[in-house]
Amino acid sequence: MTLGGEFRDGIAERVARFNRAGNRRADEAEVDRRRVLDMFPLESWPQLRLEQYALGPATHRTTTYTFCRLLEYGTSAFGSIRGGSAAKHIIFQHRTGEWRVVPAALRTLGVEEAWRRLRGEFVAAFEAARVGAYERIDELEALSYGQALTTKALALYFPDAFLPIFSAAHVRHFTELLGGRPRQHSSGVRTWQANRELLALVRAVPEFDGWHPHEVMAYLYAFHDPRPRDRVIWKIAPGRGAKLWDDCLANARMRTGWDEVGSLGQYESDQELKEALDQHWPHSAGGNLRLARQLLAFRDLEPGDVIVANRGKSEVLAVGSVTDGYSYATDVSRYRHTVGVAWDTSYAQHFDSPRHAWQQTFAKVPATLWQEIRRGRGSVVEGSAEPAAGADIELPTAVRTVRNLLQHKGQVILQGPPGTGKTRLALSVALAIAGRADKIDAPPQERATALAELSEVPAGAPAARLTMVTFHPSYGYEDFVEGFKPVAAQGAAGLRLAMTDGLFRRVCAAAQAAPDETYLIVVDEINRGDLPRILGELITLLELDKRDSIPITLPTSGRQQTVPANVRIIGTMNSADRSVGHIDAAIRRRFAFVDVPPDLDVLDGEVGGLGLASLLEGLNDKLESAFGPDHLLGQSYLLADDQPIGTAEQLAHAFHHEIVPLVADYCLGQPDLLRSVLGSLVDDHSGRVVHTNPHDLPGILADEFVAGRVAGEDDDTVPTGE
Repeated sequence: MTLGGEFRDGIAERVARFNRAGNRRADEAEVDRRRVLDMFPLESWPQLRLEQYALGPATHRTTTYTFCRLLEYGTSAFGSIRGGSAAKHIIFQHRTGEWRVVPAALRTLGVEEAWRRLRGEFVAAFEAARVGAYERIDELEALSYGQALTTKALALYFPDAFLPIFSAAHVRHFTELLGGRPRQHSSGVRTWQANRELLALVRAVPEFDGWHPHEVMAYLYAFHDPRPRDRVIWKIAPGRGAKLWDDCLANARMRTGWDEVGSLGQYESDQELKEALDQHWPHSAGGNLRLARQLLAFRDLEPGDVIVANRGKSEVLAVGSVTDGYSYATDVSRYRHTVGVAWDTSYAQHFDSPRHAWQQTFAKVPATLWQEIRRGRGSVVEGSAEPAAGADIELPTAVRTVRNLLQHKGQVILQGPPGTGKTRLALSVALAIAGRADKIDAPPQERATALAELSEVPAGAPAARLTMVTFHPSYGYEDFVEGFKPVAAQGAAGLRLAMTDGLFRRVCAAAQAAPDETYLIVVDEINRGDLPRILGELITLLELDKRDSIPITLPTSGRQQTVPANVRIIGTMNSADRSVGHIDAAIRRRFAFVDVPPDLDVLDGEVGGLGLASLLEGLNDKLESAFGPDHLLGQSYLLADDQPIGTAEQLAHAFHHEIVPLVADYCLGQPDLLRSVLGSLVDDHSGRVVHTNPHDLPGILADEFVAGRVAGEDDDTVPTGE
């Protein structure tokens, strides 16, 4: 087996740059390992009690470690398994006191019998590793529900037999890098088995002779990190008025509140956490789902992720790179939700104007603002180096998600309420695919110019790299694939019918002639067309494994047709549109679906004291209560030229001429239903929406949609991360 070219190229130079002498990870990892062996020696496992093994509410309020808590929170130098819920521990105690057993086969046995069976599998796995019969571990089904935990446990007790890498995705990445065939693509290959195969590849690398496994791990992550560089950057306030900042800076961490819900690791979904937040702060239940999602994003931060610490709306205190994942700290009495962070205070700066979206404890930092923060730092520390994790961050998370799905599936449908920016997202993906990611958040004219260049058909070519089309009820097969159409007759007056290539055939021809380029078709309102009729027999060829190799005969012309592997399709559709049902099951199977919800973080502005993000969040809460999650409104109704609207006149125009008509359409002419959403804005007698002076509207909207909701970090009366 030969090493992958990407890994082999330049390895000598990289090894020379890697500071083995200064890397203390191996020594620190051995301290962690000895701690596990001292507290949980192998011979103690046959009698280990459930309370000694499992995570539970009590274990987060004490300095005593259970086995699971020690592996997740007390042995980070040995390798991390932080992030996600406690379900990875197979059996754990919920905050309610209820014991939860993940494997269905053990769930009906009662918790003590389930634990006895699970403990038996751990004992069997350790014995198999002791005698070198690693294949026996694959037969232990309950352990397959906690593969990261099990692999780390095996590595701690048998450090020469496993690498200290416990993420299945990371093992796959490094296996491919070293030229292996990562069989863990198959669901039957367990992480511990894939880890052993990676270890064999590592041992075949001459440059690693004599290296400790943790040195190898450090090298792989330093030079071939599988984690995406273009990650979401979070702004997180270290308490109200940044009162926790001195502690966060001194102890290299970020802390936030909402302690009442307990450790975030016990929550398996955003809805479960929302229900816990609702119990403690029922008056702010409307905004608790967003808060729940933000808290879980905080919980799942990984080493290398970037955090901007702020004070108020105008000051950056520092930028930090996450060094250690989430923990529920026991060394403090409040604000226990914690992640480790290496802070760089050279980013400290003040903005010329406030960032209104920063009123909340958590906020995403858009790419344009991140660039501004980096420029501000450059004026303070001339020529200083950027932190590795923050460098070259270009792709917004949604763009990266869609791009990756296109690579995996070939076709994606973006679905969501009107105004959420589905078409804009599709075009941003087009820019990313074309290597023009720098134009995604560029000024509108620059972005439009870049898209126009992608949409321009080169001379002599049948199609451009980006083709846009809108489906509608009269759009047909002859428009998309091929058909007879009237054309001017040569040498005579009148028309004749000629076989004409449709849009899709033209794109396929262009893609076939340029196999190294990606050709993207963006279909707006894809659900408004009769998709089975439009796509016809080509539906079969959309699957990536049938591209290029399988031709079909087109029934109209009798010509052979294949679909090149470098053709991609993005469709958009409004979830509120009642024609969603037109997409049949066969077509759905060939598309990946991505929800595009309202993006409150882009509404970083206010009008007359009314925060636009708070307005949209409050309005959508009422819409969701009345109609469900498909009938919300997107952020674009409160944007102008990609920027938040800034005047009372703009707000009045957007509200009365765009938002109200759409809400009225949802209500189907029912005044009571309209009143349930718009409240006092609906006249009791006429059932119509009242008009006011534009300068009075912000206060009226604030009273109707913002009062009583989750406030920001400066409000002591609501749940905050102060």
